[in-house]
Amino acid sequence: MASLLLALTCAPALALAQGSDAPAQVSDADRATARSLAVEGQEALDRKDFSAALDRFGRADAIIHAPTLLLGVARAQVGLGQWIAAQESYSRILREGAPEGSPEPFFEAIKAAQRELDALAPRIPQVLIQVSGSDAADVTIDGEPVPRAAIGVKRPVDPGEHTVRATAAGFSPVEVKVTLSEGATETVALTLRPLAPPLAAAPPRAAAPPPRSAASAPDRGPVASSGGRTTLGIVALGLGGIGLGAGAVAGALAVSKHGDLSERCPRGRCDPSLADDVDSYHAMGTLSTLGFAIGAVGVGAGVFLILTAPRSPQRAGLSVSPVIGLGFAGAEGRF
Repeated sequence: MASLLLALTCAPALALAQGSDAPAQVSDADRATARSLAVEGQEALDRKDFSAALDRFGRADAIIHAPTLLLGVARAQVGLGQWIAAQESYSRILREGAPEGSPEPFFEAIKAAQRELDALAPRIPQVLIQVSGSDAADVTIDGEPVPRAAIGVKRPVDPGEHTVRATAAGFSPVEVKVTLSEGATETVALTLRPLAPPLAAAPPRAAAPPPRSAASAPDRGPVASSGGRTTLGIVALGLGGIGLGAGAVAGALAVSKHGDLSERCPRGRCDPSLADDVDSYHAMGTLSTLGFAIGAVGVGAGVFLILTAPRSPQRAGLSVSPVIGLGFAGAEGRF
Protein backbone atom coordinates (compact mmCIF):
# COMPACT_ATOMS: atom_id res chain seq x y z
CA MET A 1 0.00 0.00 0.00
CA ALA A 2 2.73 2.47 1.03
CA SER A 3 4.87 1.61 -2.01
CA LEU A 4 1.89 2.17 -4.35
CA LEU A 5 1.12 5.55 -2.83
CA LEU A 6 4.81 6.42 -3.06
CA ALA A 7 4.80 5.47 -6.74
CA LEU A 8 1.62 7.44 -7.43
CA THR A 9 2.80 10.54 -5.64
CA CYS A 10 6.47 10.53 -6.56
CA ALA A 11 6.24 9.30 -10.13
CA PRO A 12 4.73 12.48 -11.55
CA ALA A 13 7.49 14.56 -9.98
CA LEU A 14 10.13 12.25 -11.36
CA ALA A 15 8.49 12.35 -14.75
CA LEU A 16 8.77 16.09 -14.84
CA ALA A 17 12.51 15.77 -14.51
CA GLN A 18 12.93 13.75 -17.73
CA GLY A 19 14.25 16.57 -19.86
CA SER A 20 12.39 17.19 -23.14
CA ASP A 21 9.52 14.87 -22.23
CA ALA A 22 8.59 16.89 -19.16
CA PRO A 23 5.88 19.57 -19.54
CA ALA A 24 7.91 22.53 -18.24
CA GLN A 25 4.77 24.64 -17.79
CA VAL A 26 3.68 22.53 -14.78
CA SER A 27 4.31 24.48 -11.61
CA ASP A 28 5.25 23.24 -8.18
CA ALA A 29 1.71 24.00 -7.04
CA ASP A 30 0.37 21.75 -9.83
CA ARG A 31 2.70 18.93 -8.78
CA ALA A 32 1.57 19.25 -5.19
CA THR A 33 -2.08 19.25 -6.24
CA ALA A 34 -1.59 16.13 -8.39
CA ARG A 35 0.13 14.30 -5.51
CA SER A 36 -2.71 15.18 -3.13
CA LEU A 37 -5.35 14.04 -5.62
CA ALA A 38 -3.47 10.76 -6.22
CA VAL A 39 -3.41 10.01 -2.51
CA GLU A 40 -7.15 10.73 -2.20
CA GLY A 41 -7.83 8.57 -5.23
CA GLN A 42 -5.93 5.60 -3.82
CA GLU A 43 -7.70 5.93 -0.49
CA ALA A 44 -11.06 5.95 -2.31
CA LEU A 45 -10.08 2.79 -4.20
CA ASP A 46 -9.15 1.06 -0.96
CA ARG A 47 -12.61 1.74 0.50
CA LYS A 48 -14.25 0.85 -2.85
CA ASP A 49 -15.62 4.34 -3.41
CA PHE A 50 -15.02 4.04 -7.13
CA SER A 51 -16.83 7.24 -8.12
CA ALA A 52 -14.61 9.34 -5.86
CA ALA A 53 -11.51 7.41 -6.99
CA LEU A 54 -12.34 8.06 -10.67
CA ASP A 55 -12.82 11.75 -9.97
CA ARG A 56 -9.53 12.16 -8.07
CA PHE A 57 -7.32 10.13 -10.42
CA GLY A 58 -8.94 11.80 -13.44
CA ARG A 59 -8.19 15.24 -12.07
CA ALA A 60 -4.62 14.31 -11.17
CA ASP A 61 -3.97 12.82 -14.62
CA ALA A 62 -5.35 15.96 -16.25
CA ILE A 63 -2.74 18.02 -14.37
CA ILE A 64 0.23 15.67 -14.86
CA HIS A 65 -0.35 12.83 -17.31
CA ALA A 66 1.43 9.65 -16.17
CA PRO A 67 0.80 5.88 -16.51
CA THR A 68 0.57 5.54 -12.75
CA LEU A 69 -2.34 7.98 -12.55
CA LEU A 70 -4.08 6.55 -15.64
CA LEU A 71 -3.81 3.10 -14.05
CA GLY A 72 -5.81 4.46 -11.10
CA VAL A 73 -8.43 5.77 -13.54
CA ALA A 74 -8.73 2.32 -15.20
CA ARG A 75 -9.13 0.53 -11.87
CA ALA A 76 -11.88 2.94 -10.79
CA GLN A 77 -13.68 2.36 -14.10
CA VAL A 78 -13.56 -1.40 -13.58
CA GLY A 79 -15.10 -0.98 -10.15
CA LEU A 80 -17.94 1.13 -11.61
CA GLY A 81 -18.73 -1.48 -14.29
CA GLN A 82 -17.43 0.80 -17.06
CA TRP A 83 -15.45 -2.03 -18.57
CA ILE A 84 -15.28 -0.68 -22.10
CA ALA A 85 -13.83 2.62 -20.85
CA ALA A 86 -11.43 0.74 -18.56
CA GLN A 87 -10.29 -1.38 -21.49
CA GLU A 88 -9.44 1.79 -23.39
CA SER A 89 -7.61 3.28 -20.41
CA TYR A 90 -5.48 0.13 -20.05
CA SER A 91 -4.84 0.10 -23.80
CA ARG A 92 -3.78 3.73 -23.74
CA ILE A 93 -1.20 2.98 -21.05
CA LEU A 94 0.20 0.20 -23.24
CA ARG A 95 0.18 2.34 -26.39
CA GLU A 96 1.93 5.29 -24.79
CA GLY A 97 4.45 3.22 -22.82
CA ALA A 98 7.22 5.10 -21.05
CA PRO A 99 10.41 6.60 -22.49
CA GLU A 100 13.80 5.31 -21.44
CA GLY A 101 14.96 6.75 -18.21
CA SER A 102 11.43 6.98 -16.79
CA PRO A 103 10.96 6.11 -13.12
CA GLU A 104 10.54 2.43 -12.32
CA PRO A 105 6.93 2.93 -11.10
CA PHE A 106 6.01 3.90 -14.69
CA PHE A 107 7.20 0.53 -16.02
CA GLU A 108 5.50 -1.29 -13.17
CA ALA A 109 2.23 0.54 -14.04
CA ILE A 110 2.56 -0.60 -17.67
CA LYS A 111 3.08 -4.23 -16.63
CA ALA A 112 0.08 -4.00 -14.26
CA ALA A 113 -2.06 -2.55 -17.05
CA GLN A 114 -1.21 -5.50 -19.31
CA ARG A 115 -2.05 -8.06 -16.64
CA GLU A 116 -5.33 -6.41 -15.69
CA LEU A 117 -6.36 -5.93 -19.33
CA ASP A 118 -5.74 -9.61 -20.07
CA ALA A 119 -7.92 -10.52 -17.10
CA LEU A 120 -10.68 -8.05 -18.02
CA ALA A 121 -11.04 -8.78 -21.74
CA PRO A 122 -12.70 -12.24 -21.41
CA ARG A 123 -15.17 -10.85 -18.88
CA ILE A 124 -16.53 -8.14 -21.18
CA PRO A 125 -19.95 -9.17 -22.59
CA GLN A 126 -20.77 -8.73 -26.26
CA VAL A 127 -23.92 -8.11 -28.25
CA LEU A 128 -24.59 -9.01 -31.89
CA ILE A 129 -27.24 -6.76 -33.43
CA GLN A 130 -29.19 -7.94 -36.47
CA VAL A 131 -31.57 -5.59 -38.31
CA SER A 132 -34.05 -6.65 -40.98
CA GLY A 133 -36.62 -4.71 -42.98
CA SER A 134 -34.39 -1.81 -44.01
CA ASP A 135 -30.79 -1.40 -45.12
CA ALA A 136 -30.72 2.24 -43.98
CA ALA A 137 -31.55 1.73 -40.30
CA ASP A 138 -30.02 3.87 -37.56
CA VAL A 139 -29.19 1.83 -34.44
CA THR A 140 -28.41 3.04 -30.94
CA ILE A 141 -27.45 1.36 -27.67
CA ASP A 142 -28.63 3.36 -24.67
CA GLY A 143 -28.95 6.37 -26.97
CA GLU A 144 -25.41 6.11 -28.32
CA PRO A 145 -25.24 5.56 -32.10
CA VAL A 146 -23.82 2.31 -33.44
CA PRO A 147 -21.95 2.54 -36.77
CA ARG A 148 -23.64 0.62 -39.56
CA ALA A 149 -20.40 -1.24 -40.12
CA ALA A 150 -20.77 -2.66 -36.60
CA ILE A 151 -24.23 -4.13 -37.33
CA GLY A 152 -24.11 -7.90 -37.65
CA VAL A 153 -20.83 -8.31 -35.76
CA LYS A 154 -20.08 -8.77 -32.06
CA ARG A 155 -19.80 -5.49 -30.18
CA PRO A 156 -18.36 -5.28 -26.62
CA VAL A 157 -20.59 -3.55 -24.07
CA ASP A 158 -20.62 -3.03 -20.34
CA PRO A 159 -22.48 -5.64 -18.25
CA GLY A 160 -26.03 -4.88 -17.19
CA GLU A 161 -29.26 -3.83 -18.89
CA HIS A 162 -29.17 -2.03 -22.23
CA THR A 163 -31.75 -0.67 -24.66
CA VAL A 164 -31.15 -1.36 -28.34
CA ARG A 165 -33.24 0.75 -30.74
CA ALA A 166 -33.53 0.86 -34.53
CA THR A 167 -35.21 3.54 -36.66
CA ALA A 168 -35.58 4.16 -40.39
CA ALA A 169 -37.57 6.55 -42.55
CA GLY A 170 -40.96 5.09 -43.42
CA PHE A 171 -40.76 2.38 -40.75
CA SER A 172 -42.05 2.04 -37.21
CA PRO A 173 -39.19 2.24 -34.68
CA VAL A 174 -38.39 -0.96 -32.80
CA GLU A 175 -36.77 -1.27 -29.37
CA VAL A 176 -35.46 -4.23 -27.39
CA LYS A 177 -34.07 -4.39 -23.85
CA VAL A 178 -31.32 -6.89 -23.13
CA THR A 179 -29.43 -7.75 -19.93
CA LEU A 180 -25.84 -8.87 -20.41
CA SER A 181 -23.95 -10.74 -17.74
CA GLU A 182 -20.18 -11.09 -17.40
CA GLY A 183 -18.61 -12.88 -20.40
CA ALA A 184 -21.98 -13.42 -22.13
CA THR A 185 -22.74 -12.91 -25.82
CA GLU A 186 -26.34 -12.05 -26.79
CA THR A 187 -27.96 -11.66 -30.19
CA VAL A 188 -30.56 -8.92 -30.58
CA ALA A 189 -32.80 -9.15 -33.66
CA LEU A 190 -34.66 -6.00 -34.68
CA THR A 191 -37.33 -6.18 -37.40
CA LEU A 192 -38.49 -2.89 -38.90
CA ARG A 193 -42.03 -2.81 -40.29
CA PRO A 194 -43.37 -0.21 -42.76
CA LEU A 195 -45.62 2.44 -41.33
CA ALA A 196 -49.32 1.98 -42.08
CA PRO A 197 -50.53 4.40 -44.78
CA PRO A 198 -52.47 7.33 -43.35
CA LEU A 199 -56.25 7.12 -43.54
CA ALA A 200 -57.73 9.09 -46.42
CA ALA A 201 -59.30 12.26 -45.18
CA ALA A 202 -63.02 12.48 -45.64
CA PRO A 203 -64.06 15.02 -48.27
CA PRO A 204 -65.24 18.27 -46.75
CA ARG A 205 -68.96 18.41 -46.31
CA ALA A 206 -70.75 21.03 -48.32
CA ALA A 207 -72.02 23.85 -46.21
CA ALA A 208 -75.76 23.89 -45.76
CA PRO A 209 -77.41 26.77 -47.61
CA PRO A 210 -78.44 29.60 -45.33
CA PRO A 211 -82.11 29.65 -44.38
CA ARG A 212 -84.16 31.81 -46.64
CA SER A 213 -85.85 34.71 -45.01
CA ALA A 214 -89.32 35.81 -45.79
CA ALA A 215 -87.89 38.84 -47.57
CA SER A 216 -85.69 36.74 -49.88
CA ALA A 217 -88.28 34.04 -50.62
CA PRO A 218 -89.76 34.37 -54.10
CA ASP A 219 -93.31 35.66 -54.25
CA ARG A 220 -95.61 32.78 -55.14
CA GLY A 221 -98.81 34.79 -54.73
CA PRO A 222 -99.73 34.94 -58.42
CA VAL A 223 -99.12 31.22 -58.90
CA ALA A 224 -101.28 30.31 -55.91
CA SER A 225 -103.92 32.81 -56.99
CA SER A 226 -103.93 31.44 -60.53
CA GLY A 227 -104.23 27.83 -59.40
CA GLY A 228 -106.90 28.68 -56.85
CA ARG A 229 -109.09 30.63 -59.30
CA THR A 230 -108.83 27.89 -61.88
CA THR A 231 -109.74 25.22 -59.33
CA LEU A 232 -112.71 27.24 -58.12
CA GLY A 233 -113.79 27.78 -61.72
CA ILE A 234 -113.72 24.03 -62.43
CA VAL A 235 -115.69 23.33 -59.24
CA ALA A 236 -118.25 25.97 -60.18
CA LEU A 237 -118.57 24.45 -63.66
CA GLY A 238 -119.16 21.03 -62.09
CA LEU A 239 -121.85 22.35 -59.80
CA GLY A 240 -123.40 24.23 -62.66
CA GLY A 241 -123.42 21.06 -64.74
CA ILE A 242 -125.13 19.17 -61.92
CA GLY A 243 -127.75 21.94 -61.63
CA LEU A 244 -128.43 21.94 -65.36
CA GLY A 245 -128.70 18.15 -65.39
CA ALA A 246 -131.11 18.16 -62.46
CA GLY A 247 -133.18 20.90 -64.10
CA ALA A 248 -133.34 19.00 -67.36
CA VAL A 249 -134.41 15.75 -65.67
CA ALA A 250 -137.02 17.55 -63.52
CA GLY A 251 -138.29 19.44 -66.57
CA ALA A 252 -138.65 16.26 -68.57
CA LEU A 253 -140.63 14.64 -65.74
CA ALA A 254 -142.78 17.76 -65.41
CA VAL A 255 -143.58 17.71 -69.17
CA SER A 256 -144.49 14.05 -68.99
CA LYS A 257 -146.67 14.64 -65.94
CA HIS A 258 -148.34 17.60 -67.66
CA GLY A 259 -149.27 15.50 -70.67
CA ASP A 260 -150.77 12.82 -68.46
CA LEU A 261 -152.80 15.35 -66.45
CA SER A 262 -154.02 17.05 -69.60
CA GLU A 263 -155.66 13.83 -70.68
CA ARG A 264 -157.14 13.13 -67.27
CA CYS A 265 -158.27 16.66 -66.45
CA PRO A 266 -160.65 17.91 -69.23
CA ARG A 267 -160.83 21.67 -69.50
CA GLY A 268 -158.15 21.99 -66.83
CA ARG A 269 -160.30 20.60 -64.08
CA CYS A 270 -158.92 17.63 -62.23
CA ASP A 271 -160.69 15.23 -60.00
CA PRO A 272 -159.76 15.64 -56.34
CA SER A 273 -158.36 12.13 -56.42
CA LEU A 274 -155.56 13.43 -58.69
CA ALA A 275 -154.40 16.00 -56.15
CA ASP A 276 -151.13 14.10 -55.48
CA ASP A 277 -150.30 13.96 -59.18
CA VAL A 278 -150.99 17.65 -59.52
CA ASP A 279 -148.69 18.43 -56.56
CA SER A 280 -145.98 16.22 -58.05
CA TYR A 281 -146.28 18.09 -61.37
CA HIS A 282 -145.86 21.46 -59.65
CA ALA A 283 -142.87 20.16 -57.61
CA MET A 284 -141.14 18.89 -60.71
CA GLY A 285 -141.64 22.19 -62.39
CA THR A 286 -140.24 24.08 -59.42
CA LEU A 287 -137.23 21.72 -59.18
CA SER A 288 -136.58 22.12 -62.88
CA THR A 289 -136.65 25.88 -62.58
CA LEU A 290 -134.25 25.84 -59.59
CA GLY A 291 -131.92 23.35 -61.30
CA PHE A 292 -131.62 25.48 -64.41
CA ALA A 293 -131.14 28.63 -62.28
CA ILE A 294 -128.37 27.05 -60.17
CA GLY A 295 -126.77 25.50 -63.24
CA ALA A 296 -126.74 28.81 -65.06
CA VAL A 297 -125.13 30.60 -62.11
CA GLY A 298 -122.52 27.84 -61.60
CA VAL A 299 -121.58 27.65 -65.25
CA GLY A 300 -121.37 31.41 -65.49
CA ALA A 301 -119.18 31.71 -62.40
CA GLY A 302 -116.92 28.83 -63.50
CA VAL A 303 -116.41 30.31 -66.95
CA PHE A 304 -115.64 33.68 -65.43
CA LEU A 305 -113.10 32.31 -62.93
CA ILE A 306 -111.29 30.17 -65.50
CA LEU A 307 -111.11 32.89 -68.13
CA THR A 308 -109.94 35.56 -65.69
CA ALA A 309 -107.33 33.41 -63.81
CA PRO A 310 -103.77 34.87 -64.35
CA ARG A 311 -101.28 32.58 -66.03
CA SER A 312 -98.01 31.72 -64.29
CA PRO A 313 -94.78 30.55 -66.03
CA GLN A 314 -95.34 27.07 -64.62
CA ARG A 315 -98.80 26.94 -66.24
CA ALA A 316 -97.84 28.49 -69.55
CA GLY A 317 -98.36 25.18 -71.36
CA LEU A 318 -101.75 24.52 -69.72
CA SER A 319 -105.08 25.79 -71.04
CA VAL A 320 -108.56 25.10 -69.65
CA SER A 321 -111.76 25.88 -71.56
CA PRO A 322 -115.35 25.50 -70.36
CA VAL A 323 -117.57 22.98 -72.19
CA ILE A 324 -121.34 23.35 -71.99
CA GLY A 325 -123.89 20.99 -73.52
CA LEU A 326 -127.45 20.00 -73.15
CA GLY A 327 -127.92 18.96 -69.55
CA PHE A 328 -124.23 19.13 -68.68
CA ALA A 329 -121.32 21.57 -68.17
CA GLY A 330 -117.58 20.96 -67.66
CA ALA A 331 -114.05 22.00 -68.59
CA GLU A 332 -111.63 20.87 -71.26
CA GLY A 333 -107.85 21.14 -70.66
CA ARG A 334 -104.86 21.05 -73.07
CA PHE A 335 -101.28 20.36 -71.85
